[in-house]
Amino acid sequence: MTVSGFTFNAFSENTYLLHDATGQCVIIDPGCYEPAEQQVLRSFIEAQGLQVVLLLNTHCHIDHVFGNQFVLDTYQVPFLIHEADLSTLRSVPAYAPSYGFPKYNPAEPTGFLTPGEPIRFGETELEVRFAPGHAPGHVIFYHAPTSTVIGGDVLFQGSIGRTDLPGGDYATLIDSIKTQLLTLPDDTVVYPGHGPATTVSQERRSNPFLN
Repeated sequence: MTVSGFTFNAFSENTYLLHDATGQCVIIDPGCYEPAEQQVLRSFIEAQGLQVVLLLNTHCHIDHVFGNQFVLDTYQVPFLIHEADLSTLRSVPAYAPSYGFPKYNPAEPTGFLTPGEPIRFGETELEVRFAPGHAPGHVIFYHAPTSTVIGGDVLFQGSIGRTDLPGGDYATLIDSIKTQLLTLPDDTVVYPGHGPATTVSQERRSNPFLN
């Protein structure tokens, strides 16, 4: 499995494409808001000859969902989130204009993720892990064969997700990190929703919020 990342929008949000040798592709947290950003994503998919088969959100804060409807309009694929984040998703249109994003186009999921039930595409299987605290329905996606996690806004290099937004809770977030991320092998690469990738061992050793 290959991870391709793109940084979009004013929040410098990381959008990820997961794809394997079959050419099938999953889009996670499309943050592309402007047409130029949408074209970057579409052009990469076309250049690589990828077939988009699924849209996933780790969680549904505004910066991670800008491009949901664009992806649905362009590729007509299933769209899955954790059901506990449905209210988070549906709240975005109310505050998007005040954040300076009047052109936000809301999308509705076609189904829901269940932690413990794998996501499959091509030759790839992802484990869905429930990791609330930053958002009530936050999930992460773990690929054991490559020791890779798409972690959303749970754990960052040297930091953790904020917990002062609606549905956030600090103690819950720390518990999620300790039980859902720090239990993974040390060499696991964590691809976060913002900033550079890190590893489980690096954050266990040096993250000031975890020591």
